Amino acid sequence: PETGESRGRRPWVMSIARKDKTMNKNKLEEYITLIYGTNAEHPWEKNPSYSVFRHENNNKWFALIMSVAKEKLGICENGMIDILNVKCDPIMIGSLITENGFYPAYHMNKSNWITVALDGSADDEKIKFLLDMSFDLTSKKTKNERK
Repeated sequence: PETGESRGRRPWVMSIARKDKTMNKNKLEEYITLIYGTNAEHPWEKNPSYSVFRHENNNKWFALIMSVAKEKLGICENGMIDILNVKCDPIMIGSLITENGFYPAYHMNKSNWITVALDGSADDEKIKFLLDMSFDLTSKKTKNERK
């Protein structure tokens, strides 16, 4: 699959995105806007802080950022946590959820989506890799790609 580097990302954009090692909600939203050229949508009146990022050509989501109770992810602590949901290769999900900061998808199809904590526990480079994968998996396929 095409990677972010092959999509023509400029090195200075990548260096800006790497300045702070911990990807939080605000930095991630800025990163997605810079790299993928799409702005956050806030489709739920009840949850205006939830952000959806989608392809312009097919309206498919490739990223969802929201804040949920930690207990919803099986974390035995009180409080809320910012998370990212991305579409993922099903073959990778089983091994990813054994790593810190990765969980079975919250409120999405657990066979094709994964949840990533935005609390510093997940590696930033892995988050960027998964965003690329999600972007590619949800992109509009040409006739030749479908065969």
